[in-house]
Amino acid sequence: MKKSIFIKDRQINEGKDIFIIAEAGVNHNGELEKALSLVDIASQAGADAVKFQTFKSEEVVTEKGKMANYQKRNLGKTISQRDMLAQFELNEKFYKYIIKRCKEKNILFLSTPHGGTNSVDFLEKIKIKCYKIGSGDLTNYILLKKIAKLSKPIILSTGMATLKEVKDSVNFIKSCGNKKIAVLHCTTSYPCPIDQVNLSAMTAMMKELDVPVGYSDHTLDMQVAVMAAAFGAAIYECHFTIDKRLPGPDHIASSSPEVLREKIKAIRKVKKIMGKGKKGPTAKEKKYMINLVRKSIVAKRDLIKGQKINIDDIEAKRPGDGLSPIYFHKILGKKIRRDVKMDEQIMLGDLL
Repeated sequence: MKKSIFIKDRQINEGKDIFIIAEAGVNHNGELEKALSLVDIASQAGADAVKFQTFKSEEVVTEKGKMANYQKRNLGKTISQRDMLAQFELNEKFYKYIIKRCKEKNILFLSTPHGGTNSVDFLEKIKIKCYKIGSGDLTNYILLKKIAKLSKPIILSTGMATLKEVKDSVNFIKSCGNKKIAVLHCTTSYPCPIDQVNLSAMTAMMKELDVPVGYSDHTLDMQVAVMAAAFGAAIYECHFTIDKRLPGPDHIASSSPEVLREKIKAIRKVKKIMGKGKKGPTAKEKKYMINLVRKSIVAKRDLIKGQKINIDDIEAKRPGDGLSPIYFHKILGKKIRRDVKMDEQIMLGDLL
């Protein structure tokens, strides 16, 4: 049995109630009101946490950094990656208002330290409860060491990674004295086509790793969310936006408020649908259905006292409150001790 991690009072592990992170990312477009609206949407949708990104553009990328193709396509222009990111920084003055709104809406505030160690220093000042590390920093052992030493839960995305790289990063964090780790399978593509999801990689990691495993979803497909939950994902994360038509690199690849709500609603149903994994009748089946639907042994025709019963003399019919037909062999060749009318139940006590 894998050891759970705890985020505040929530137990995080495979097969437990799935922990859902609504990824606001940079979809606030640098505006406080949009950031607050994203908190409201995530809360109303039923997410457990809403996650932003903490960075200053110059701490993420050098001047030589280029935009990804999806960023060029979604933004509709080509500039340096640093200049693009500068438009989507979250002003440090905004955080107190966002955190206040999260408390009011009873949703956990999270933020990825996208700007490296300086971002961690800032997030420590605001007493972040858990660190979500993006796929791009999976191999950033400088950042991993700094965060590991804080002894807080770490959720690690693994886009672009091999299983060996994932294992190495998990082991490195453990070597720094932190075992509060969960990892998320994902594909670094925005949006991710369904033929690149490779959800079986998540189940493979569940077998290979001794830490809880979940899924970070970049698809636009409802089915992937439900399947991840059905496979037992400990955590589910997906991007969402106020309006997919807003300018910015991630809005197009994000779920609308309506889709986010429907995804979470569907995910929450999965655990109820999956049940406890033990085959057996439900309480309602026992109380109302077994006797009503199952069958009992009855006379197929009128039988005369002393008649020897053969297979052509019996049938199975509802209700099931008599002798079950699984015992039919016990009455064959036996004599009936009384007259029995057609469709009347035959019990073991009726036999000589």
